[in-house]
Amino acid sequence: MDDPAHAFDFWLGEWEVHDPDGRHVGHNSITSPFDTGAIAEHWRGDGGVVGHSLNAWDPERGCWHQTWLDSTGGILLLDGEFRDGAMVLEGIDADARQRITWTADGDGVRQLWEASKDDGATWATAFDGRYSKA
Repeated sequence: MDDPAHAFDFWLGEWEVHDPDGRHVGHNSITSPFDTGAIAEHWRGDGGVVGHSLNAWDPERGCWHQTWLDSTGGILLLDGEFRDGAMVLEGIDADARQRITWTADGDGVRQLWEASKDDGATWATAFDGRYSKA
């Protein structure tokens, strides 16, 4: 990626999100409030959960950062980079190590959220969403 501040631009848009079985799970609106290096997420899950994240390129640390907050009281802090064709952000919460990978997939995006309770030796899928343009 030539300009890391634009590495997450493939996620921008209005999206319908489905699980791997094709069931609709929510709508995600991904916007850029500034010209570069910042992305705002507005999630509305079909089960009633609402969530928001702010994602920003941090040139001083040389990484992307995400702060996620949702209507269940969930908070997630992640850091990472665009590597091997995907945006990979990781963090640790009270229960487990968290890793979320976003991969452009044709005209869509796949978001794979995994958690590890053994410091990364094994990973369990927490969410696997397939994004298609709304």
